[in-house]
Formats: sequence, structure tokens, C-alpha cells
Amino acid sequence: MCGRFTQKTPADALAQAFDLAESPPDLGARYNIAPTQPVLVVANRRGGRVAEVMRWGLVPAWARDPAVGGLLANARAETLADKPSFRGAFALRRAIILMDGFFEWQTVGRAKVPHYFTLPGGGPFAVAALWEAWQPPDRAAAPLLTTCIVTTAPNAQVGAIHDRMAVILPRTAWEAWLDPAPADRRALASLLAPYAGELDVVRVSPWVNVAGREGPQCIAPASEPAPSRQGSLF
Repeated sequence: MCGRFTQKTPADALAQAFDLAESPPDLGARYNIAPTQPVLVVANRRGGRVAEVMRWGLVPAWARDPAVGGLLANARAETLADKPSFRGAFALRRAIILMDGFFEWQTVGRAKVPHYFTLPGGGPFAVAALWEAWQPPDRAAAPLLTTCIVTTAPNAQVGAIHDRMAVILPRTAWEAWLDPAPADRRALASLLAPYAGELDVVRVSPWVNVAGREGPQCIAPASEPAPSRQGSLF
């Protein structure tokens, strides 16, 4: 799974990196984004490529209660076409989430040891996502836009820490994934592979383990010794 990530690249730099038609909403530098929080998403809408704000945690159009989104932050690539919560969005409502790093936790004894992954150089990258527009019972209210991250089996680097990873889409896959027309499921599924490139990884302080904590301290390298199987950080 992907439980937290960063989105701290300035808006103008995001516009350039993702060939956006306009500068995206400026949400500020964010170092510990958690499910249910707002994130920047490029949906497969017709027209120019535009980043918009959506809530992390997919709420299917047929859901009775938007609280279900808290349980649908991630979607497994292997079952997108079959799961009722995701198959409609997989067919028609695909997106990319803009991020510049993500966290995964390694279990060591009773400790959860956070690690922070980035591309070499720390630049932004695109993660495969789905999106939905949920209409509240009060039809006068605006639809709630939500999204979820697509995960897959880890590459060797992430696999040393965790058994899943977010699908990082190379630039060559953006056009196909963001095509608003219905696409061949097999062709789409072939894009959802473990990342083939190199990643940088650093063990960070368990300070980041608490959702709601923010700031550069979240990605600062850990100063304490790494825990052993016999010990715990807590």
C-alpha cells in the first residue's frame, strides 16, 4: 500500500514537469499527506491537461456514505477490473497523482520503521490513480471529487521494506493512461508494473509516523540507530 506521501514541489515547477495547461492550485509544501486529505490530481478529462484538487480516498458514485473513502485510499492493480469499487473508474476515470516522494514502513519486531523514497534528484513524478465524482443527496451541492492510488508488487528496492508500492508511471505511459476514451483493459494493465528505474531511499525518524505532523522534519534522515529484531523504537 501507499499510506503517506509528499507534494512539496512548487506549483509552477509542477506545471512545467507535467505539461499542464495552467499552473495548478497552490496547496503549499506538504511533507506528510495522509488519506482523506486534499491532493493534486490530473484526471483524464477532455481538453488540456489540468491539475485539480481531490480528496484522497475513493468514493464510488454508487456509495451511500462518503465515509467509505477512508477505506479506499489504495487499489490493487491486479483486481481493478473486477472489484466493484474500482472497475468503473478503471474503465473510464483514470488519473495521475502528482507527488515527489512516498513513505513505506518496515516492520522490525514491534517497530514500524519509516523509509522515504524519491527519484534521484528529488523531482516530481506521476503515480497511477483513479478518480470519481460522488453526488451528495442534496443535488444542489457540488460533487465530491475523490481519488485513490493504484498499487502493485514492489520492485527490489521497495520490496526490501514493504510488499506493495505505488505504480510510478513513466512519461511514455501518461498519454495512454490519461486517454478519456475507454481503453483495452489488457493494454492498461500492462502499464501498471513495478517501477523499473532507480529510487533513492532514506530511513527517516519515526516522528513522521503520526498523521497530522507536518514540515521538513518528516523527511529528515533518522538520527537514532536502526532498531533490531529484538528491540523496538517505542
